[in-house]
Amino acid sequence: MSDAIKHECGIALVRLLKPLDYYKEKYGSSFYGLQKMYLMLEKQHNRGQDGAGFASIKLDMGPGERFMSRVRSNEQQPIKDIFATINQRINDVQQSLKEPITSPNELKTKFPYVGEVMLGHLRYGTFGNNTIESVHPFLRQNNWMHRNLIVAGNFNLTNVNELFDNLVELGQHPKEKTDTITVMEKIGHFLDDSVSRLYKSLKTEGFDKKAASPEIAKRLNIAKILRKASKNWDGGYVIGGLLGHGDAFVFRDPAGIRPAFYYKDDEVVVVASERPAIQTVFNVPIESVKEVQPGQAIIIKKSGEVINEEINPPTELRACSFERIYFSRGNDADIYKERKTLGRLLFSKVYASVKGDLKNTVFSYIPNTAETSFYGLVQRAQDFMLEESEAAILKEPTLTAERLKELLSPRPRIEKVTIKDVKLRTFITEDSSRDDLVAHVYDITYESVQPNDNLVVVDDSIVRGTTLQKSILRILDRLSPKKITVVSSAPQIRYPDCYGIDMARLEDLIAFRAMLSLLEDQGKKGQLKEVYERAKADMHKEKHEIVNHVKPLYDQFTDDQISQKIASMLRTSEIKAEVDVIFQSVANLHEACPNNKGDWYFTGNYPTPGGNKVVNRAYINFYEGKKERAY
Repeated sequence: MSDAIKHECGIALVRLLKPLDYYKEKYGSSFYGLQKMYLMLEKQHNRGQDGAGFASIKLDMGPGERFMSRVRSNEQQPIKDIFATINQRINDVQQSLKEPITSPNELKTKFPYVGEVMLGHLRYGTFGNNTIESVHPFLRQNNWMHRNLIVAGNFNLTNVNELFDNLVELGQHPKEKTDTITVMEKIGHFLDDSVSRLYKSLKTEGFDKKAASPEIAKRLNIAKILRKASKNWDGGYVIGGLLGHGDAFVFRDPAGIRPAFYYKDDEVVVVASERPAIQTVFNVPIESVKEVQPGQAIIIKKSGEVINEEINPPTELRACSFERIYFSRGNDADIYKERKTLGRLLFSKVYASVKGDLKNTVFSYIPNTAETSFYGLVQRAQDFMLEESEAAILKEPTLTAERLKELLSPRPRIEKVTIKDVKLRTFITEDSSRDDLVAHVYDITYESVQPNDNLVVVDDSIVRGTTLQKSILRILDRLSPKKITVVSSAPQIRYPDCYGIDMARLEDLIAFRAMLSLLEDQGKKGQLKEVYERAKADMHKEKHEIVNHVKPLYDQFTDDQISQKIASMLRTSEIKAEVDVIFQSVANLHEACPNNKGDWYFTGNYPTPGGNKVVNRAYINFYEGKKERAY
């Protein structure tokens, strides 16, 4: 993605099912769990650059012994930082001891962070400050072991204000109005209630306070707690949690918007946001890694029992398609195939753009995340050229060796045209100076394109168009191509996302600005006020009654009209080459990614009622000139 956007967080949960001395004997280290958690976070590093966190629970600790540990970082290399902190703490303890510890169980007692239940998180902040207080996991502490709660997740809720008010009505006083705090306090409220009810019940059965504690751990119904807590949640989420006595859970939203996968054997249970991370770290085949089903939770009891249980009835599956296009690492077997298919399906539009002149066309790609789609496009181009050669050979009954060589020689011309300078940082905020620095974020490979060639560059998606306009197109134009065709493997991003991606304002989206420009060209700007008034009127309705009032504005124009307008907006007066912009169609997106039909940023078809409210609020903010988030 040439335009940088902040996006999906990542989680990792590791539950060791054997005593620590088992891992010491089999794998040579009592720190097996910590090592696996480090790898799980690093293998999902693409999901978090703003912060990382880790928490652990030690099972069966005695009174007065520390059983919970947490460490968080918002440094530039947060994973490295938190594990350096863990390592330093362990070294400090080792140096303070007179004799080295050889028993794994004693090691657990003496050393921080060494436990059987671990939860890790990678933060890609979608709103709020990048402070240490914003980094997961979040901790809710209590002197009752069962009421201690650690929460981390990959989620955004659209109705935080409503849920916050519900907590206030329950008598709570949440310290912040954020979805993370709200989620934790919601779960915490019903956890407290459940523990209290169990304790009262156990008292009638003759249990004293001390004897009741382990019995509460056995009887605590995690699914029921989650069911009550999430009853009115509207959004996309994968929430992971640990309870102080050792229960753990991960549960997923009913539409399956956010991804989660798990693996279990007799040694470990592991849950993560991405499947290949589990495959790589635990060296298991793809068929051994299962998906957490929409609306379900995987619950690991302190006893080690693993339960899959429905928390909320699943709705229509609307798994995020952006996961397939961009967010997730491309080494997932299915995602790799899907991204290649996305590129292949774009060939006919590319062929039309270069007017069939593949001989004088150079193919390349912009960010590394577009590389797989680029392969799909180029392979289709090669197949097409071979098909043309075969047809020509069949038409000519007699061929000289020279003519045969000529017919068989065409191949797509592939070049590494752009190189991103990852070291470059924009340290000046003054617009005129800053734009000049931005223009040099990418370098070009000189003479990789001949004058008057067509240049086709693949991008995975175009959000704001800022980097294309201020950097990429300018520098590509120095190669003197006849035409630059920018190819997006994703459709036009027309609507804000409210389920985890940092695309909150309509006016930031170049497709929205292109639509506004088309309305102005046709003298239809008066419609903007009409839509504003309808959107304002809907703000007082129930969520399920609200419709997306922005869609009719787009419906007046074809995809090609909007694409052409985007191209004209991106091509500044100093660019000499002709510029064309091609987007994937929504139909082709669904063909390439058949199991991830979540397409609301392209179509405006939101999977939850809160989505329509968010898009209307975003439009109201745009019309009123408010630079505010819509959720």
